[in-house]
Amino acid sequence: RHNWEKLKPLQLGRYAEYFVMMEFTLFNFDVYKPEVDNKGIDFIIRKGHYKYYDVQVKSIRGLNYIFFPKDKFQLRENLLAAIVLFFEGKPPKLYLIPSVEWQEPNSLLTNKYYEGKKSKPEWGLNISAKNLPLLEKYTFDDIIKAL
Repeated sequence: RHNWEKLKPLQLGRYAEYFVMMEFTLFNFDVYKPEVDNKGIDFIIRKGHYKYYDVQVKSIRGLNYIFFPKDKFQLRENLLAAIVLFFEGKPPKLYLIPSVEWQEPNSLLTNKYYEGKKSKPEWGLNISAKNLPLLEKYTFDDIIKAL
């Protein structure tokens, strides 16, 4: 059932997006998908009349590095990064990181400038065996309770 290697990257990314939207739905959030994804926002969630968040979903197989271009992922209180990790033969693992957490970078949450280089500045997420304990504080079930 959890044979992720059979999926192409686009299929895995789409699966992750819908998986995250359904998890928010289970916690009684309204989910809105924009018609065009040109601002780096995959969907918007709302709880009640006044509380809403923009959500950017990233997914990876195993341990790896994920990044968010700074021009599309501007740190603010109502922006969340939903991270889905796929390990072969296991259900997906879901994490939710408030973007403002990158204001204090560490070995997990990185801030890269690339001054004078081709790459654009980015916020990074260094998902390694060493950093998995740091990632655990962002499990979806724990963070969703605070929203």
